[in-house]
Amino acid sequence: MKENNKWKYQGDSRYEKVYEKMQFLDIQDVTTSRQHKNGTIVWKLPIKDQDSGILIEVASFASGYVRNQGKSTRSNFQLNKRCESEPDYYKIERNGETLYRKFTTRTCKLIPIEIDRLEYLISYCLKNYYIKGANQVADGNYVSKWRYDNLADAARLDYERERLNVSVNVNGQKYNII
Repeated sequence: MKENNKWKYQGDSRYEKVYEKMQFLDIQDVTTSRQHKNGTIVWKLPIKDQDSGILIEVASFASGYVRNQGKSTRSNFQLNKRCESEPDYYKIERNGETLYRKFTTRTCKLIPIEIDRLEYLISYCLKNYYIKGANQVADGNYVSKWRYDNLADAARLDYERERLNVSVNVNGQKYNII
């Protein structure tokens, strides 16, 4: 078998763009031969999960689902967009009265075309892992932007205070140097 799905990304302009984005974001295709036979594509991101400390993996399935893989998190979960189904009404008899109960479910919006799933997966990862976790680095450290800004401001103020509060004692008399 050729090196995972690398051959798939060549020849079609949409696949080439996806591959180019993968290279830019340092995403690795770690699909096994068994997954490849089943129509699954698995990517490993260069970002570690905050809880487990394991690199995040996401996958595209031939069934139309896009999921986070359970190795990096406590459980798999769908990354597909959600949509509400048409409501169902159930007839309930209570104390001689007829009541109708409304029941709606939320389902995942499946993405049947593989290249559309891959493009969706790239945009989802970019938005939710790269941008929202902008200060998260490969060694697993995470500092939110507001905390980073506050720490930087505090460090700058401490530095300025040290510079401004320089004093000299001359013959027992204290002089502040500005």
